[in-house]
Amino acid sequence: MFSVKIRKHIMVAHSLPSAAFGPAQHLHGATYVVDATFSSSDLDENNIVIDIDLASRLLEQVLQPLNYQNLDNLEVFHGKLTTTEFLAYFIHQELAKVLAGSFTGNLLVTLGESHVAWASYEGRI
Repeated sequence: MFSVKIRKHIMVAHSLPSAAFGPAQHLHGATYVVDATFSSSDLDENNIVIDIDLASRLLEQVLQPLNYQNLDNLEVFHGKLTTTEFLAYFIHQELAKVLAGSFTGNLLVTLGESHVAWASYEGRI
């Protein structure tokens, strides 16, 4: 299996209004390291999994509307708990939309919320 990984980051604010989250129920900030790993069992006619510049630009495009935002105020997240796992899934789905026709394979999106905690979502595109 071949893979290419692109890394960006976003800074957000949000709250997780459920007793399960203790002090994180209240508004707080988070800086997520976002890794998008593109994997394929085959290389294309140019011997690449995906063009690195294209992957980087598309990931930036998907993350831009979230960066420096209070996620609680974004309509797309109304009524949702924006956990790290949920955000990994959301970013994966948004990236899959903009990748249509440019990549076929597996996409793994991993969000690092600290140096000791990560969450991911992986699916085929």
